[in-house]
Amino acid sequence: MPRSVKAHYFIYENLDALSHQAAAWFVQHVTEAVNARGVARVAISGGSTPKRMFELLADPAQPYLAQMPWHKLELYWVDERCVAPDDKDSNYHMTNEALLSKVPLPAPQIFRMEGELPPEEAANRYEATIRNQFRLEGAELPVFDIIALGMGDDGHTASLFPHTDGINEMMRVVIANHVPQKDTWRITLTWPVLNLGRSVFFLIQGADKAHVLRTMLLGRRDPDTIPSQLVRPQSGVLSLLLDEEAAAELPKPADGVHGELEIKQ
Repeated sequence: MPRSVKAHYFIYENLDALSHQAAAWFVQHVTEAVNARGVARVAISGGSTPKRMFELLADPAQPYLAQMPWHKLELYWVDERCVAPDDKDSNYHMTNEALLSKVPLPAPQIFRMEGELPPEEAANRYEATIRNQFRLEGAELPVFDIIALGMGDDGHTASLFPHTDGINEMMRVVIANHVPQKDTWRITLTWPVLNLGRSVFFLIQGADKAHVLRTMLLGRRDPDTIPSQLVRPQSGVLSLLLDEEAAAELPKPADGVHGELEIKQ
């Protein structure tokens, strides 16, 4: 791990402006990965914030649909709820409705977590899928080109919730994580995998995230309480795309848009 990480944060007026920038960011980094390695392997999150970005990517009236090299994209998920793929709470279901059903991404390049299976089985099967696709050997971990994350108002990211066992897992690629505060199980990539991503970015919106975001970046290191603090990419760079409400407690950038913080390990 680097001794410190540079956190670059970009502030936009509202969700729509944020979503447009996120869509452009997504296209740019997918294209760069394809140009460099012939394929872009991307892990995405669910939730309400990325939904608008997905809708923009699929909208033929926007430039992003035509710009995206869909035939060279492999799509994975950061986490999933333990529900069927047609359940309204499924991350896959939301993504399919907003994006996948409307874009020319070949079905064999879509790798969903099977939330309808028992949690441990779903985690084991997804880890096997990733190991096969990435051709991993032994304890080797995958390197995704892009990892798109969100953050809850409790500081969780992926399905790594405060004070859950998943925070302590360092060897696996995918785990089943029990979340007592929600009385449920989740399937999630582990934080060492998140930190190996070539481009790791948070997409965060809303006033309810402002204080926990400041704590995540500037507060005392306590990942048991603020699991998002585990995300310290090995590249040394963390990007955050924010709306004005989420960024309200961060230092104001001189240009009003781009700020930079150094996060000590």
